[in-house]
Amino acid sequence: MPEGIRIVYQEASSILEQSPRGAAALIRLAIQKLCKELGQTGENIYQDIGGLVKAGLDPKVQQALDAVRIIGNNAVHPGEIDLADDRPIAESLFKLLNFIVEKTISEPKHVAEIYASLPEGALQSVKKRDGTS
Repeated sequence: MPEGIRIVYQEASSILEQSPRGAAALIRLAIQKLCKELGQTGENIYQDIGGLVKAGLDPKVQQALDAVRIIGNNAVHPGEIDLADDRPIAESLFKLLNFIVEKTISEPKHVAEIYASLPEGALQSVKKRDGTS
């Protein structure tokens, strides 16, 4: 998890017991920061998620992002979801954030590291096969 996002995550964790609504709002902020980390502007989370979708974002990650966005928004602007005393919903946002980071940062980094360690001849063969050489 990138440092700036981890700091917000830890702050949210530290207030979860006292304020599930505050924790949910912070997790939403972490998602907004993550969108910026993933190449979006970080100014409008709705549009940032849309940009990620256009770039080929996994639909499950999109659903997780939108769930955090909507629940986090409702934590700040009450609507249909009332998080005033709902710790389980707030806890689920932490799990979603971890899932999103795993799928968008950790897994791609791990695959890239292993792929880069392959022999150059094998990499050239793959490029030739795929017409990218």
